[in-house]
Amino acid sequence: MAKILFIVSGATYWVLKDGTRYATGYWAEEFANPYKLLTDSGHEVVVATPGGTIPNVDMMSLRPSMTGGEQGALDLEAIIRDAEVMRRPLKVSDVRLEDYDAVYLPGGHGPMSDLAWDADVGRLLTAQLTSGNPLFIVCHGPSAMLATRIHGESPFRGYKVSCFTNEEEEAVGIASRAPWLLETDLKEKIGVEYSRGPIWEPYMVEDRNLVTGQNPHSAAILGERLLKVLA
Repeated sequence: MAKILFIVSGATYWVLKDGTRYATGYWAEEFANPYKLLTDSGHEVVVATPGGTIPNVDMMSLRPSMTGGEQGALDLEAIIRDAEVMRRPLKVSDVRLEDYDAVYLPGGHGPMSDLAWDADVGRLLTAQLTSGNPLFIVCHGPSAMLATRIHGESPFRGYKVSCFTNEEEEAVGIASRAPWLLETDLKEKIGVEYSRGPIWEPYMVEDRNLVTGQNPHSAAILGERLLKVLA
């Protein structure tokens, strides 16, 4: 069985353009669905965060309106509650990539606050990309690609990538308040070959060992794809 590293945001808020703190964290569906798929299949998941901080779930992601109803919210809560690995994360700086068969990054706005600026995260993503081993990233998780830049250049330049769209950011009412937009910065500052599907629809892009997903609903299809890659 495989051992998969989940690099998860440790942020609890994101500072918006006007200086206010927007409560955030990781998005429940993006952690829980791949975690359950992988662990139910016998694989081991290890969580790492900046500084070894216990990850904070974005409470908005557990609202029934976001989970398809009350039962969906309860199911996600149960997965997270039973995920003991989330209560004893490694420090990203202590991770040895050779110990893992694959790396996965869930989103939520949390990564926009910490992973996008974390040098250790940037180092790990660069090493994983060049290793040829599976690197799966969803929604706002691709913001961590910004941390791979050295003198303005990223190894992700030219890769086919998807992420949370500017249109989806507008739909949740954050675009006008955000200090920066992920889709825009990945295109302009990394130089990715960006593509997307309709808003809120599952959408996945695969380019060599890099697989990215557009939004929370894409997490399940990334989890299923990772299972096949690891088989």
